[in-house]
Amino acid sequence: MDLDDLTGASVSGARVPHPREEAHRVPSLPSLLDGAHPGGEASAAPEGPSGDDEAGRAIVKPLPPELFDVHGSCAEMRWEAMRGRGYHVPNDRFFVRNHTSTPRIDVATWRLRLHGSGLRRPRDFTYDELLALPTRTADVAIECAGNGRSFFAAQQGQRAPGTPWRLGAIGVARWRGVPLSTILAMAGLRDDAVDVLPTGLDPEYVDNGVNLGHVRRPLPIGKALDDVLLAYEMNGERLPPDHGFPVRLVVPGWTGIASIKWVGDIEVSTTPLSSPWSTDLYRMFGPGRSEEPLTRQVVKSAFELPWNATLQAGRRHILRGRSWSGTGRIVRVEVSVDGGRSWQRAVSRGRAPAAAWTPWHIAWFPPDPGPYVLMARATDETGATQPEHTPHNTLGYLYDGVVRHPVTVTG
Repeated sequence: MDLDDLTGASVSGARVPHPREEAHRVPSLPSLLDGAHPGGEASAAPEGPSGDDEAGRAIVKPLPPELFDVHGSCAEMRWEAMRGRGYHVPNDRFFVRNHTSTPRIDVATWRLRLHGSGLRRPRDFTYDELLALPTRTADVAIECAGNGRSFFAAQQGQRAPGTPWRLGAIGVARWRGVPLSTILAMAGLRDDAVDVLPTGLDPEYVDNGVNLGHVRRPLPIGKALDDVLLAYEMNGERLPPDHGFPVRLVVPGWTGIASIKWVGDIEVSTTPLSSPWSTDLYRMFGPGRSEEPLTRQVVKSAFELPWNATLQAGRRHILRGRSWSGTGRIVRVEVSVDGGRSWQRAVSRGRAPAAAWTPWHIAWFPPDPGPYVLMARATDETGATQPEHTPHNTLGYLYDGVVRHPVTVTG
């Protein structure tokens, strides 16, 4: 089901005060451990050209301030960088979520090791062997589970630790690679296998003096065999270092931690597997929470506008944005320009080529100068709709509340 075609839809509204925002403390970068790792030679990324020494050690690609907000070892896409862009986020402005730092891996010595009790024929794959296998291409969103975390504090007065993302910890790319099911079959997947545990080759993660090892998180065998991709290409180019070169998992609909980057090892087991990223992190802790490990993403919407953007009164402005969900295609988007007092149906920007997200737009004629609050809420094909508030959880995951985006209209 698609959104309506544009037929001159427009909105206007009275000005309302900006929401009060709270300051956020940027967490310190965890310890970075360098060195070689099983499955390939890797070392911490050298200092990059971003100008931020901490980010430069953790991220390879340039981080110009007009494209990114830097949070320690992570880089958040600025939404205005997507205005006028196509369906996919270009590689140079795709967000970066690093637990430690981007490794530089020698593809000539890299191997993908498959092993465990769930396989009859454990084996290794070289990079060239993977490239020779039948491929699949998919448009998929990768989104950090903490995307929107800052709004627990800014809009609900409930702080949550972790990277203070607004809404820029998401990107949609065209990924190309080998279905995970293909290589599992080649390694002799047993009928009684239950879990698949991919492990990344980034430096081991140290939290409060405790070494948690390489980033890894189990997938249930049903999901692993469904639509998971071992990707080696991103938007028609070889996978960039910050996004998982030489190979990463792409797990459609699930939180980003499932899409392990720099994969070098996959264990398949006939008994349940776990890691700190499934037991201590990426679970919904807090009063009234089930404490189940995170799986699917929730519904969100974002404007392709700077935070605190300035617009001119009495002119026609096209407000653009995108909405997405981990459980289905977006079927309706509504926009408010008066802090939620009234809503107008937005319209799609052409037929979306995939279910990853839906671009939309609406015309607005702001009548008077002053502060305004823009809001967008989406509904997906399952009926899931963004709520006004998100029930709090201790680690600030899966914020799906309608975000209040402040703008200023000048005379």
